[in-house]
Amino acid sequence: MTTQPASLVSPSVSSKPRTRTIEQQQRIWGWIFLSPWVIGFVAFTLFPMLASLVFSFTNFSIGKDIKFVGIDNWVNLFQDPVTRNSLWVTLRFALISVPVAILLPLGLAALLNSKWLFGKPILRVFFYMPYIVPAISGIFVWQSFLNGSTGYLNRILRLIGISDPPNWLFDARYLNIALVMIGLWGIGNAMLTMMAGMQGVPTELYEAARVDGANGWTLFRRITLPMISPVILYNLVLTVIGLMQYFTIPFVLSNTTRSNPDTNFFNLNLYRTAFQFQQMGFASAQAWFIFIIALILTIGIFATSRRWVYYASGE
Repeated sequence: MTTQPASLVSPSVSSKPRTRTIEQQQRIWGWIFLSPWVIGFVAFTLFPMLASLVFSFTNFSIGKDIKFVGIDNWVNLFQDPVTRNSLWVTLRFALISVPVAILLPLGLAALLNSKWLFGKPILRVFFYMPYIVPAISGIFVWQSFLNGSTGYLNRILRLIGISDPPNWLFDARYLNIALVMIGLWGIGNAMLTMMAGMQGVPTELYEAARVDGANGWTLFRRITLPMISPVILYNLVLTVIGLMQYFTIPFVLSNTTRSNPDTNFFNLNLYRTAFQFQQMGFASAQAWFIFIIALILTIGIFATSRRWVYYASGE
C-alpha cells in the first residue's frame, strides 16, 4: 500500500480558514465602533484645519480667484493695528479673568466642603444651575442687569448712596469688570470639580496635622492645595483655552462692539475679517495665530506644573 507524498497532503491542510483570535476580533470591532468619530473628526475638524492652514498663505475670498501670497497674511498680523489691538484686548482681559476664574471657584469649593455650613446641598445646586443655562439666555439676563440706566445693579448702587454709578457695558474703565462678572455666571463646573478633589483628600492627613497643632489655614495651604493641584491644573488649562476662544459674550452683548475697540476681542475681529470683510485668507492666518498662542500657553503651563502640581503616584 503506497502513501501519498507530503506535497499532496499539505494543500488540503492549508486550505482550512484561519480563525481570528479574540484580541483581533475585539480590535476590529473597536475600530468599527470608533469609525463614526474618526470619520467625523477627519471630515469636520482635521480637514478644515489643514485647509485653513493652506488658505492662510493665499488671498482667498469668497467669489474671487485664489492666489498664493506667501507669508503676506502672517506679516500683516503684526502690521495691522486692529489685529494688534484685538490681541491686546484679549490678553488684558485674560490677566484679569484667569485669577478670578480659578480663585473664586476654589474659595466656593472650600466653603461648600466645610462642615459648619448649613444647607450645603441646596447651595451646590444654586451655584451649579447657571452653568446649565444656555449661554445666550444668560447673556441677555446680564445685559439687563448691567444696564447703565435701568439695570438692577445700578439701582442697588443708587440705594446705597452712589448717585452716579458706572455704565458697565460701555465705559472702558469698567467693561472688563462687567465681563468678568458675566463670566462668573458659569463657574459652577469648576467649583464642583475642585470640591470633588477636596472630598478625595484622605482625612488621615488632616488628623495628623491637627495633632501637630496646625490651624485651618495651614491645613488648607499645606494639605488641601497640594492634593487638589491636579484639579487646579485641569481648570487652569480649560480656562486659558476658553479665553483664547472668547467670542460669544462680546458678540451678543451689544451691536456697538464694532465701533468700540475695547470690546474688539481677537476672535470677534477674526469673525468680522472672515464674514464681514470676506478676507478668508487673512482670517485663516489669524485663526492659526491664536491657536499657536493657545498651544504655547498650554505647553508652558504643563512645563511649569512639575514645580507646583503634586501627584499621589509621585510622578
